[in-house]
Amino acid sequence: MPAQIDFKELHWLLDIVQCLDVGVVVLDRQYHVEVWNSFMENHSGLGPDRVHGKNFFELFPEIDRNWLRRKVDSVLQLGTRAFSLWEQRPYLIRFDNYRPITGEEDFMYQNLTVLPLAAAGGKVERVCLVITDMTEVARLKRQLAETSRPRFL
Repeated sequence: MPAQIDFKELHWLLDIVQCLDVGVVVLDRQYHVEVWNSFMENHSGLGPDRVHGKNFFELFPEIDRNWLRRKVDSVLQLGTRAFSLWEQRPYLIRFDNYRPITGEEDFMYQNLTVLPLAAAGGKVERVCLVITDMTEVARLKRQLAETSRPRFL
């Protein structure tokens, strides 16, 4: 169980969540958005006021519902983390590549971590989606593969 947080330290934690260079989304069991950090706002164009309380699948209908539900259901039932790497599935939400000048990729490659969030009684009632931008890694891996190919004259 995590250490108890002093109430006056709560504002620091909220600032940290907002400033992280990863997407942080908290969903309840019905997939309603409860937390939406600035990374998500900046890349989706949707502010917290537009997403709070809304169904995640209605906000992003392109998401493979069955796939994400399987991930989230296992986290809710087992209380353990789940992961998806960009090599398995390039992204959860198709965000544009925000480095269009230096980047050659059309979209942001993403790793996804699904964390269980337990209520005070210990039951997992929510999940936290952590979306990490892996675009630069994907680009470098592709470049390495291209330069490693034998060249014939």
